[in-house]
Amino acid sequence: MDKSLYSVVHAERLERAPRGLPLIISLEGFSDAGNAVDQLMDHILSDESMTLLAEFSNDVFLDYRARRPTITFIKDHLADYQPKKLSLYLGEDEIGEPFLFLAGYEPDFRWETFVREVSWIVQEFRVTVTTWVHAIPMPVPHTRPIGATVSGSKQSLIDATSIWQPTTQLSASVGHAIEYALFRAGHEVVAFVLLVPHYLANTQYPHTLTASLKNIMNATGLLFSTAEVEAREDAFARQVTEQIRENEESLEMVEALEQRYDDFVRERVREASETDEPDSLGEAEELPTADQLATQLEEYLARYWGENPQEGNGPGIAGM
Repeated sequence: MDKSLYSVVHAERLERAPRGLPLIISLEGFSDAGNAVDQLMDHILSDESMTLLAEFSNDVFLDYRARRPTITFIKDHLADYQPKKLSLYLGEDEIGEPFLFLAGYEPDFRWETFVREVSWIVQEFRVTVTTWVHAIPMPVPHTRPIGATVSGSKQSLIDATSIWQPTTQLSASVGHAIEYALFRAGHEVVAFVLLVPHYLANTQYPHTLTASLKNIMNATGLLFSTAEVEAREDAFARQVTEQIRENEESLEMVEALEQRYDDFVRERVREASETDEPDSLGEAEELPTADQLATQLEEYLARYWGENPQEGNGPGIAGM
């Protein structure tokens, strides 16, 4: 690694870190429907087994005016200055298996330099597989499992779990740049794009954390507990369902999304059985009608919470 780009927090631990580990990447700043990335980062970093190995230099990679640090003013002095961090950690899963975790903000500058540094980490530590997750809003119902678009080098995993496989151009993130570089270099890499219900994209949607953890486990062989998160899922889903039931129009919209989703899944299964190849959930150009439904539902839920501020402890649907 270029020592001008980072500071080593525990040099001995960095040097002695095991080789042949999976690498999980979680960078905030790109598409994060349902707060999937933030939840994953907080969940993994809350584990006491996480050890900070190195921090990348903010003066190299951070735009301070776009991501201003926080500082506390206490009566007559300043304290608790907290700039953003971009760091490499060593952690352990539920059964003590080690892994590397690169987490923090998406660099604002010098992407190619950062990608080279991540590629160096992958090569130096003989990383077995690199995986990352982000999430986008889609016109899908919350009553169905969160699907994903999967890309990378593990074709068997793509075939088994990639429910929507569009061909499109999109604005890239540094995660895409890393995935592209690692794939071209012949390293194992898997990316998951979670398809989050459009009308819940602005919430702290617990289902995205469960989906992130399960996909990462599938890609890496690591084991993470999801029991606590699944309990939050149940409570969240009940509140959303109760809100939607209060408005007949919204209930009809969800039912229409369910019907469309189920039709896509049936068509995918049918075509896969005919061609022996998995097909997409539906082409991008087929989605506007469902997208309009989801937008209307989002608007209703936003009005709901605006008209019912006393229920502000709920999931914060649509824009809260």
